[in-house]
Amino acid sequence: MRDAVGSFVGWPSDLIFPDAETPTRPTHKVGKGISRRIESVASQKEVPGRKLKSAAKDIPTTSGTKSQIMMRLEKMVDESDIMHGAIRSIDFDEGVFGAAHFEIISKEDMQQLFEHDELGIAVIHTYIWYMYVTLMRGTELCNRFNFIAASRINATLITKNPTSVKNDLVDRFMAAGDNTTPSLYFLPFNSGNGGHWVLVAMDLSRLIVYYLDSLSGDWSKYPSMKKTVDAAIIKFRSKKNYRNRKDITWVRVQCPQQNNSVDCGFFVLRFMRDIIALNRIDIPKMYFEEYKSYSRAHLDEMKDELCQFIVDQRII
Repeated sequence: MRDAVGSFVGWPSDLIFPDAETPTRPTHKVGKGISRRIESVASQKEVPGRKLKSAAKDIPTTSGTKSQIMMRLEKMVDESDIMHGAIRSIDFDEGVFGAAHFEIISKEDMQQLFEHDELGIAVIHTYIWYMYVTLMRGTELCNRFNFIAASRINATLITKNPTSVKNDLVDRFMAAGDNTTPSLYFLPFNSGNGGHWVLVAMDLSRLIVYYLDSLSGDWSKYPSMKKTVDAAIIKFRSKKNYRNRKDITWVRVQCPQQNNSVDCGFFVLRFMRDIIALNRIDIPKMYFEEYKSYSRAHLDEMKDELCQFIVDQRII
């Protein structure tokens, strides 16, 4: 699991609790969702869908101050047993990755969020869960966008057992239906051992694979990944008795570029967020006019969204 890894963003006043005490939690598991190794707690309340911003001009372009919601969550974590080695085990909706999935959240994962550090799989997956719950669940977007768990398909696993990874990818395709209408499968791909994150977005109906990398270069950096993805698509289409009318086309998207060594995970999450918010299956080769670049504030916005989601879901 651990192989892979602004400005002040205003928050509605009724959601700001600067002096709030950490709520008292029961010491037994309540319902399904989040469990603790020492304590257990979960919340079944629905998080209302939120309309994501779709234009870069709506986002502030300076950074440096933690938001109220992040400070609130940081205080909750500081006062919790997580600081003493406890963990949280979270059960995701099966619709997120097409099968049952649980994630482990630890102190290190929360620190990645608070300190704007390199992201590991747990934070990547939890933000994907956030997008599914708040934007997609119960809407047509579930038929247009699908997620693939980075913990099952990454460079480390491909090196160890490429056939197993290929079959896992085929199983994910099979779980989502016939795939005869345009839709995208998002694969946040990690180069292994806490390395670099890129986004691979697959349109199985048109045999197009979009490659989004916040550093220079293309898929040739990861030949085993490309080989595995191509083989999985071909095997899936064979199992469904679809004719391969043409070769699989890979498209390197000229997406926003990071200017440091830690932002690749944040950029991959932002790519998925913007594609879903714009409801676009076809990704322009020059990326979207609305998002030619990302400021630190674009990334801080996502961190605040995830902090609020963690509080709403009572994960801590």
